[in-house]
Amino acid sequence: MSNKSLLGIIVLLAAIIVGWNSFFVVNQTERAIVLQFGRVVDNDVTPGLHFKLPFVQEAHQFDGRLLTLDTATQRYLTLEKKALMVDSYAKWRIADVQRFYTATSGLRAIAEERLSRQLESGLRNEVARRTLHEVVSGERDQLMADITATLDESARRELGIEVVDVRVKAIDLPNEVNRSVFDRMSSEREREAREHRAKGRELGEGIRADADRQQRVLIAEAFRESEKIRGDGDAKAAKIYALAYTKDPEFYAFSRSLHAYRESFSSKSDVLVLDPKSDFFKYLRGESSQP
Repeated sequence: MSNKSLLGIIVLLAAIIVGWNSFFVVNQTERAIVLQFGRVVDNDVTPGLHFKLPFVQEAHQFDGRLLTLDTATQRYLTLEKKALMVDSYAKWRIADVQRFYTATSGLRAIAEERLSRQLESGLRNEVARRTLHEVVSGERDQLMADITATLDESARRELGIEVVDVRVKAIDLPNEVNRSVFDRMSSEREREAREHRAKGRELGEGIRADADRQQRVLIAEAFRESEKIRGDGDAKAAKIYALAYTKDPEFYAFSRSLHAYRESFSSKSDVLVLDPKSDFFKYLRGESSQP
C-alpha cells in the first residue's frame, strides 16, 4: 500500500470521526443542552438533528418525560402530636435544563434524592399544621394541593424541576398505635356484643313469658270448655238415666245395688262390718224393694 493510499484512509477515518462527533440527535422524549469547555452554550435544544463543534462541544440528553418519585414510608406528627405513617409519591419533569444540569450534574439519582428530601420536609410541615381527621379525610385534597405548590416552587428554584402532582398512597398508624387501636376496637366490639346478648336475653324472656301466659290461657280455656262439655254430657246422661230408670224403679234400685256390690267387693282384702239384715244385702237375701 502506497503512502498516498494510507494517507487517504487516515483522512477518511478522521473525517468520519469528526463527522460522528459533529452531529447529535435529540428525541421527542428528551431535553438536551450543549456544553463548550464545561460552559453551557445552548440550554434548551429542541428535538431533531443538531450540529456541534467536534471535540470542543458536547451534548447531554436527559429524559424529558413525566417521571415518578416513589418515596419510602415516613413517620409524621399531626397537630395533636399523633403519629402517622405516610406513603407518598410525586410526579415531576425537567423544566429548566440548564439549572437541572447545574444542580444535579444531570444525574436523575441526585435529583430524586434532593427532591425526596424536599418532599419529606414539605409533608412534615403540612401534616404538622393539621389534625388527624383533616389529614386522613377532612383536608386531604387541600393538603395535596398545598404540598404540590410548595414543592414545585422550591424544586423549580433549586433543581430546575417542575413538580406536577404529589399524592399520598396510604396513611397508616404506627404498629404500636395499631395494636392499641385494635385492642380498643376489640373491647368496644365485645361491649356491644354483651349489650346485644343482654337485649336478646331480655327479649327472649319476654317472648317466653308471653308464650307461657298464652299456654296457661289456652289450657284454662280448654279445661273450661272440656268441663262444660263434660257437664253437658253428664247432664244429658243423667237425664237419659232418669228417663230410663223412671220406667222401672225396681230395676234401677237393683242396678244400683249391683254396682255398689261390685265396688265394695272389688278387692279380696275389703272388709265390711255391717248388719246382715241391713238393706244393703236385701237383694242378696232375695228380697225386693217393693212392699
